[in-house]
Formats: sequence, C-alpha cells, structure tokens
Amino acid sequence: MNINQIVAEELKIKVEQVENTIGLLDEGATVPFISRYRKEVTENLDEVVIREILEKTTYMRNLEKRKDEVIKLISEQGKLTEKLKTAILGAKKLQKVEDLYLPYKKKKKTKADIAIENGLEPLALYTRKLGIKLRDIEEEAKKYINENVLEIKDAIEGAKLILAQNISEKAKYRENIRERMLKFGEVNTTLIKKNKELDEKKTYEDYYEHVENVSRMPSHRILAVNRGEKEKIISVSIKLNDKTREMVEFHLLSEFINRDLKEFYLDVVKDALSRLILPSVEREVRNIMTEKGELDAIKIFKENLKNLLLQPPLHEKNILGLDPAYRTGCKTVVINSDGFYQMDDVLYLVKGMHNPGKLEEAKKKILGYIQKYKIDIIAIGNGTASRETEAFVAELLKEVKEDVKYLIVNEAGASVYSASKIAAEEFPDFDVTVRGAISIARRIQDPLAELVKIDPKSIGVGMYQHDVNQKKLEGSLGDVIEGVVNSVGINVNTASWALLAYISGVKKNVAKNIEEYRKVNGKFTSRKELLKVKGLGAKAYEQMAGFLIVPESKNPLDNTIIHPESYKIAEKMLKNNDTSLAQYKEDLEGVRSNLKSMDLEEFIIKEEVGKETAKDIYEALIRDRRDPRDDIPKPLLKSDVLKISDLKEGMELEGTVRNVVNFGAFIDIGLKNDALLHISKFDKRVADMTSVLAVGEIIKVKVDSIDHNRNRVALTKKGL
Repeated sequence: MNINQIVAEELKIKVEQVENTIGLLDEGATVPFISRYRKEVTENLDEVVIREILEKTTYMRNLEKRKDEVIKLISEQGKLTEKLKTAILGAKKLQKVEDLYLPYKKKKKTKADIAIENGLEPLALYTRKLGIKLRDIEEEAKKYINENVLEIKDAIEGAKLILAQNISEKAKYRENIRERMLKFGEVNTTLIKKNKELDEKKTYEDYYEHVENVSRMPSHRILAVNRGEKEKIISVSIKLNDKTREMVEFHLLSEFINRDLKEFYLDVVKDALSRLILPSVEREVRNIMTEKGELDAIKIFKENLKNLLLQPPLHEKNILGLDPAYRTGCKTVVINSDGFYQMDDVLYLVKGMHNPGKLEEAKKKILGYIQKYKIDIIAIGNGTASRETEAFVAELLKEVKEDVKYLIVNEAGASVYSASKIAAEEFPDFDVTVRGAISIARRIQDPLAELVKIDPKSIGVGMYQHDVNQKKLEGSLGDVIEGVVNSVGINVNTASWALLAYISGVKKNVAKNIEEYRKVNGKFTSRKELLKVKGLGAKAYEQMAGFLIVPESKNPLDNTIIHPESYKIAEKMLKNNDTSLAQYKEDLEGVRSNLKSMDLEEFIIKEEVGKETAKDIYEALIRDRRDPRDDIPKPLLKSDVLKISDLKEGMELEGTVRNVVNFGAFIDIGLKNDALLHISKFDKRVADMTSVLAVGEIIKVKVDSIDHNRNRVALTKKGL
C-alpha cells in the first residue's frame, strides 16, 4: 500500500508534496518551521495541511503495523489463507482489520467453544446440508450423545451455538450491521429512577425519556448523554427498529441455503444477533459516536483557544487587577506598564455584605491607587462577586477625572495557575490569591504570554473538555498554542520559559536553560548566542532561530522573521539595491524606500533562489515585523454597568464573545451571566458556529427574550 499516494488523494494534493513533507517531519523538522521556511520543498503548504498529512500518515503507518501483527498472529495459529491475507492487506480502515481478526482472537471460553470441545462441530456442519429435514438432524444428533451431551436437544442446542458464533464472527455481517446501526439505529435514554436525586440541577432532564436517530445526534448531545450515563443518572442503549431488524435477520439468513430449515436457522440468527452481534456492534457504534463527539468538541476548543490566545495585547498600560470575592474580600494588585508587580491589597467593596466604612475605605484606596500608579485600566475577574465589583467600580469611576476604563476579564484557570509550579517560581513570596490577581491583570497586557502558563483545559473556552480523550485533547491544544506562539514570534529577552517552550524546536528543559542563561549573562545580543545555551544544539537552533527575535542585536536581521540560513540572500538583496546591512540599520526608512523599486522577479532568476523564500525575505525587509494580533479589534473597555432590568426586547447592544459551542455562543453583554446567542438566531442558516464567531470578538446583538426568573437573556442577530 502506497501511503503517500493515499494521503495525497485524500487531501487532493500532489504525492511529491506528501513525500517531501513527511521526509522533513521524519528528519525532526517542526510543523511551524516547515510551513514558514520550507515553502519551496512543500510547494507552499500551510500548517493546517501539514498537520493533516502528519495525522493521516501516522494513522496509515499504524494501520500497516497492525496488519503485520494480525497476519503474524493468525499465521502462528496455522489458519492464515491467501484469501484472508489479501483481505487484511487490502483493508483501508483499522476496524476492517479487527473484524477480519475477530474469529482468531483469543477470548474467554464461550458456550460455542464448550460445544466444540464436546465434539459437536461435525453436527453443526451437518445442519448446513442441502435437502435434510429437522428429523434428519435429530437422527444425526443421536451419534453425539456422551457424558457431556446427555440428550438429543442438548446436541442440537450445541450445534446451534456453534453456528451462531460462526455467523457473529464474519466480517461482512458485522460491517453491514454496523453501517445499518449508524444509519438507522435509535439512541434510547431513560432515567435511572433510584438515582434521580443525583441530578440536583436537572441537568439531564431532557434525557429522562429520549429517543433520537444515531445519524442525526449532534456532538454536544452525544457527550451530554455519555456524561449522564457515567454519572449513573440515565441508562443508554441503541436499538434497531423492527423493520431494520427484520432486514438484518433476512440478510443473515442468506448464510444458509436449505429453505426447508428456515425456522431452525432463524433461531440461530436471532440468537447470534441478540446475544453476540448487537451488543458488540452497539459498543462499537457508541465508540464511533463518542469519537465523533470528541473530535467536534476538540475542534471547537481548538478554534476558541486559538482566538483567545490571539487577543490583542494592551501594551504599556498600568493595570489595577481585581480578583473579586464576597467574604474574603477582593484581592487587588497593581501591575506597571512593563508587567511588573507594584503592590497588593485586600478590599471589601460588596454592597450589602460589607459595612459602609469598609466600602468607603475601598473607594478611597482605589482612587489613591489610580492617582499614585497612573492606572489606565481596571481589570475585573469574571468569577464570584464580579458584577457587584463591577457596579462598585463603575460608580467610583464617575468621580475620576482621568480617562480610566474597566474591563471584565475571563479569569478561568487563574486559580490553577496560582497554585502551579510556574507561579511559585515567578512569585515565591506571594500567596495563591495574589498570584491569581496578578494573572488576571497581566491577561490584559499580553493574553498569550500569560495564558500559556495555564493548562489549556482549565482556560474554559471548550465544551465537555474533561469528558473527551485527554491525550488527543492535550496534543491538539498543544498544536494550537505552538501555532499561535510561532506565528506571533517571541522576544527571547522577555519571554518566560513557559512561552519559550512552545517555540519550534525548543523543549521544556532548553526553555528553562534559556531563561537561566539570561539571568546569569544578561540579555542575548544575537541569535547566534543561543548556541551557547546548555542543551541547545545545531538542529534545535535551525528550528527555533527564525521565531525568536533579538531587538538588542547589532544585526538588524535578528529582529525579523528572516531565518539565519537566509541572511546571505537578504544581504545580496540589499547589495542589489546599492545598500548594506549597516545602512539598513542606520537609515531604515531610506533603505526601505529604495527597496520598493526593486525588481524581485529579476533578482530571483539572477541569484537562483526560491521564489517563496525570496518574497518572504523581501517582505520582512520592507515592513516592520507583523504581529497577527494587531489586525484584531481591541477588547471592549467600559465605564458603566448594565442590569437585566435595563434591558428590553429588541434593544441593540455590543458584547464580547466568551465561548463558542456547537449550538451557539455565550456573549458577555455586561450582565452577571453571559447571554446565549443560539445558532438559529442568524439571518442565514449557520452550520458551524466557529465559521461566524470567534472568542474575544466584539459583536452587535439584539435582545430576543428575557427570563427574569432565571436571569437568562437570549440574543439574536436577525435583522441586524
């Protein structure tokens, strides 16, 4: 089987592109490095396609490995035929290989195995003969009476068990039934009555008595049902309707050609189905459904995480960070414009819970901090007591002459970070509450730099993230962070080791060594200096160098995305325009103006350099390093608070997308709870929410309905 050919056909690209990409990956190149610096080799494939090539090739390689294992195992039993071997080698899916292997797989001793041990296999074969009647079978069965088979009916029952097992292990039947169950099967969920009290919030009430077609069940409901079953609140089964079941029975009856024994064979078929095939296939179908649900959940989580990490930083802002709470008070910190801690405090500012004296003290302190530290933005965590804190801040800002705004920050994961090893290393002298408030404040200045310190599962922009395959989730989220970090590029002299660890070619231990080198030797003064870091070899340097910038370097190319391997091309490009690196550094605007008149195509032909590489070098020389986050609108800064009583149906508002899920998106419009914008509330039909909305996006919405009893607001985009 030509794996590269199959992958190329599936992705609709050239075989050479697959071969070249896999060659680079096998040599240890990373996906970001290949997509940016090996465009000529891959013919300009992007990160998404390269990751798909890697995923599909890995699957196909594992499939080939499993085929070899199965052929070897069957061969050792002396049961491998050429026909079977050909079928295994021709399988394109792992499930097909497992179906073919099933009859030869070691398993617990079955009733049919015992019947075979009791010598009943020849009787089972006899029952297949053409022209015989039931009385012939009964007569033949007399020959098999022994100390283990006491009566004729026992012998016949044993023969039926053998026939049922033989049918149940045939790949063609299992495949057909699996397909029918995936297409026509019905998921039945029912409440486990004795456990009803476990569902205190009635989370699973919709599934107390629910029937839904397998093929139409959306991912979020699949995962919800799985969780309800795991929590022992509902029972779940998949059934075939009567019509489909009859069709399946008829299909299995085709195994037998003696029509005089139809009732005899029908008993065998029904037993094979009920006892052996359907329970097994149901488990397989549940696994297929779960995998689909998990893939969709991971896809949405990946997209949400990517958009959250790409939120634009608010650089050079002095931040007052508030981590709200009721009884224990609001943890308060100040972070200067460079991200360094200035002070911390605990304030009591919740009306109705703290006395007027405490409220007045909190007000005076915040006003004092705004003046003393020249605060630009107040960052309020969106957890417990956040809306009460927001109301306090909004009222207080009416007395502030300076242009100070506030911002509600998604604080998910702040508590996880505050108790982590990274936080302890950064702030060894602070308790967890102060560390959490610092994390909230820093998320305004540079969301990416702060969020990479947190386990992505704890960031709270997913759906059922704790229910999906954790290994797959971690791998996928790691890919997202790696992609974002490398697309942004990192200043090697300011990045934490947690951020550096996501750079192409940088392992965690090397990231820590880079940070340690900085502490001992001061700032890096060139990219080449990275080679002095312990554990950082030539291969790692090749993979990472272009993604790490060194603003302090004497070589201006060290502050661009141009890879060191291409510096000579960059210098030739400058020389071609009667200039040099020294002039480029001294008169940046003048040299750039001169470069704009260059004939790039002529240069490519003359110097025999790759077209894509030359274009990237040229773009890097004539423009400042582009941060993709610069193209995204800044977060919504506020100065006043909104109450649910202020809302009316039809009112138009601006809100921030906090989370995108299969069925809609949760929008922060300034209320205690995020409002739901359902997938059905758009002018045009939406199939995929991530194609129309992104986490962090600021959108216009209209109030569709208000449920005052449950403090819920539904939004719409219709008519906007």
